[in-house]
Amino acid sequence: MAQKRLTRAQFLERLLSIMDRKHHWAWPIIMGPGITKAQLKLHYQQEYLVYVRDFPVLLARVHGQNPPPDVRRMLAENIYEEDTGGLSFGRSHPELFNEMMRGLGFDSRVFLRATLLPASLRYRRWLEKVTASRDWVVGAAALAVFVEGSIKDRQEIQEPSKPKTEAEIEAYIDAHPLIRHHKIEREHMDLIRAHQKVEAGHRQDAYTMVVNYAETRSQQNAVLACVRQGLTLWTAYRDSIAKACKLTKP
Repeated sequence: MAQKRLTRAQFLERLLSIMDRKHHWAWPIIMGPGITKAQLKLHYQQEYLVYVRDFPVLLARVHGQNPPPDVRRMLAENIYEEDTGGLSFGRSHPELFNEMMRGLGFDSRVFLRATLLPASLRYRRWLEKVTASRDWVVGAAALAVFVEGSIKDRQEIQEPSKPKTEAEIEAYIDAHPLIRHHKIEREHMDLIRAHQKVEAGHRQDAYTMVVNYAETRSQQNAVLACVRQGLTLWTAYRDSIAKACKLTKP
C-alpha cells in the first residue's frame, strides 16, 4: 500500500525537526575570542570552496530544472543577489566574502589555492549531485532549506523577522565576533550587511517552495532523505574542520 501523503503542516514539522539538529559544538569556539587567525583561515578556506564561491551557480542549476513560475522568481531573485549584489551593495556575495577576508588580513589567493579536506569534498560532491537532480524540489531543499538554513529556522518560521533598519544592521555589525574579537574594520563587513538587509522573509520563501510543491509522498520522502543526508555530511564536514583546527569538544 502506498504511503499517505503528509499534510503540509506534518511535512514542515519533519523538515524543522531535522533542522533543529543543525548545530555544531565547534561553532561557538570558531566564533569565540580564543580562535586564532590561522584556525579562522582554515575554516573559511573550506567554507569558500565547498559552497560560498559557487553558491549562485548551484542555485542556477536548480532554476534550470524549470520549476513553477513563482519558484523560478524566488530562485532568480536569490541568484541575482548572490551573483551581483543587485539588491544590496552591487557586488556578488563571493566578492563580499573575499572583502571580509581581506579585512582579516587574508589575500583571496589563499582561498583559491586551498585543498578541501576529505569530508569537505564529500559534502561538496553531494551538493553537486542533488542540484543536478531532475526533481528541482530536491535541489531546492538541499540549498534553500538546508545550506541556507540553521537551527534558528523554527523560530524564524514561527516569528518571521521584519526588515532591519540601517541602525539595527549597524548595531548587528558592531556585535559581530569578527569585529569584537579580531578587530576587523567595519568597512569590510558588507557581506554581513547584505545578509541582514535582504534576508527578512527568506526562510519562509525557502520552506514555502519546498513544502508546497513536494506534492506526493514519494517527493516528500525524497526531500526528507536529502535533508537528513545533508545533515550527516555537514556534521562530518564540521567535525573535520574542528579536528584540523585542533579544537577540543567541551
